[in-house]
Amino acid sequence: MNKIQQALENKQDASYQKAHLFGLSDNLLRIISDDKQEPEWMRNIRKRSLATFLEKPMPTWGPDISDLDFDKICYYAKASDITNATSWDDVPDEVKETFEQLGIPQAEREMLAGVGAQYESETIYHSLKKEWDDLGVIFLDMDEALKKHEDLVKKYFMKAVPYTDHKFAALHTAVWSGGTFLYVPKGVKIKEPLQSYFRMNAPQMGQFEHTLIIIDEGAEAHYIEGCSAPKYDKRSLHAGCVEVFVHEGAKFQYSSIENWSKDTYNLNTKRAMVDKDAHVRWIGGNMGSSVTMLYPCSILRGKNASADHLGIAVAADGQYQDTGAKVIHLASNTSSRIISKSLSKGTGVASYRGLVKVAKNAENCVIQSECDALLLEEESVSLTNPTFDIQNHSTTLGHEASSGKINEEDVFYLMTRGLSEKQAEASIVHAFLAPVSKNLPLEYAAEMNILIDLEIQEGKSVL
Repeated sequence: MNKIQQALENKQDASYQKAHLFGLSDNLLRIISDDKQEPEWMRNIRKRSLATFLEKPMPTWGPDISDLDFDKICYYAKASDITNATSWDDVPDEVKETFEQLGIPQAEREMLAGVGAQYESETIYHSLKKEWDDLGVIFLDMDEALKKHEDLVKKYFMKAVPYTDHKFAALHTAVWSGGTFLYVPKGVKIKEPLQSYFRMNAPQMGQFEHTLIIIDEGAEAHYIEGCSAPKYDKRSLHAGCVEVFVHEGAKFQYSSIENWSKDTYNLNTKRAMVDKDAHVRWIGGNMGSSVTMLYPCSILRGKNASADHLGIAVAADGQYQDTGAKVIHLASNTSSRIISKSLSKGTGVASYRGLVKVAKNAENCVIQSECDALLLEEESVSLTNPTFDIQNHSTTLGHEASSGKINEEDVFYLMTRGLSEKQAEASIVHAFLAPVSKNLPLEYAAEMNILIDLEIQEGKSVL
């Protein structure tokens, strides 16, 4: 890491500059497409998206991101000459060491149906258990999926999130690289979770992975995504995109633990299209980053479709976590549940921003919304910005919100039972977050609890 940092400062290391491409241009898009040997239709989408990005204004609501300098972001970085390894032994040592520390190989051996790992702009490892491969499950990085299953990718790519949707959707579509492709055939129910881990390891890095998930009729799956980056005191940008299609009668859970460094802008877009009798569940833990703007969205377009959005946001000192959920009810008898829990420490700002919309012809929809905030210090800030656009009067809507501090009497009581003050406060925090964290697999809930403890007790990211 020291060599890379020094090379970036001095602009003298030619090999680093060749492998790390800064600045947006048509030439950048050509290099990415040529490197990945992409078809003409993908090249055209990239070009149109770049033009759209340049035309669209920056967001004028939410956190201030005006000091984000797009000219100083690295948009494409090759991690190594070896990509798409299916054996852990084939991964380069310097990359392997990073992921060994993050526990990726151990996770694969112990509890996962498949694992993917991305380092910088490229996926360096992907593996799927044979029993699921034999049933037709496709679990690849996006670059390989585009080559081997072009028709399937073309059918779904940027259909849930059009590149015209907003400025950062356009940027993502123009420069996307790597990510995960998951297709689960009709009726196949994967018993163990699948996981991908994204590591942004270079200074001033931009990571734009694309996750495309298709759960066919009657199928079931659980996908877990983890993200991290080290601290460099230089602004980095994460603008990934997750598109999920849950077809008739299918069930899917997407779990994500994001622990970005505090010099990172996390401006991610996640959206699911949910068909008749299908169910999607989003579980998210967001911590780290300078600014996060993330609002997973479910579009319930089939009758009896349903969605759960369960989220935790931790805003430590100097951080702004602007997170929430969006649910669009387009069909009758659809239901949604939103539970948001936030922690604020020091000058941290945790803001819940939500939208629930019910279309005129969507009858008998049921909505439950709950957003709760816990402030750990006097200067901590919690904001709530819920929006409900209900166009059908047969809708049943329940909404509640609360904000408060840790009760000193509760802390005192736990201390009389032998806990230290910090242990007592941590116990109260974990109980507050339990409605969300208990829905994660045990190993991941434990990991998230450790990360949260580090954030609220020390006020700094572990990575």
